Amino acid sequence: MMKVIKVASLGVVALLSSFAANAADSLLRYESHYSVQETADRFASIAQSKGLNVFARIDHQQNAEGAGLSLRPTQVILFGNPKVGTPLMKCAQDVAIDLPQKALISEDANQKVWLSFNNPEYLKERHHIQGCDAVIEKISGVLNKLGSAATAK
Repeated sequence: MMKVIKVASLGVVALLSSFAANAADSLLRYESHYSVQETADRFASIAQSKGLNVFARIDHQQNAEGAGLSLRPTQVILFGNPKVGTPLMKCAQDVAIDLPQKALISEDANQKVWLSFNNPEYLKERHHIQGCDAVIEKISGVLNKLGSAATAK
């Protein structure tokens, strides 16, 4: 009986370890050389110049201040293009919960600014997307270009 419990415990530890590794890979992160505001402005401008729609921009710090609370600079930009998102939703309709794509621009406790996105490979895994590898690759390429351009000096 003790042997069974040890084997089961090792299995749980292995499962939790793999979940932690997958969770760590769920975001693509780019360190920015600019403030949160400037990084968000740059990102929105570059995204629009590439034909992407910027659907909304949320300033969480401003919203927190309006409620009498404090928060480090944090903005989220919702963006995308139906020509890319629609084929992805046709492969797995529940991916729509994660679309349009979001960009998180935030300042950490060390005053470093980060631009983060959901990793398309994580979304592929999360929603069991099959038969859309070309779309996933295209999204990955676009996010990489956007992230690099918005944060580079």
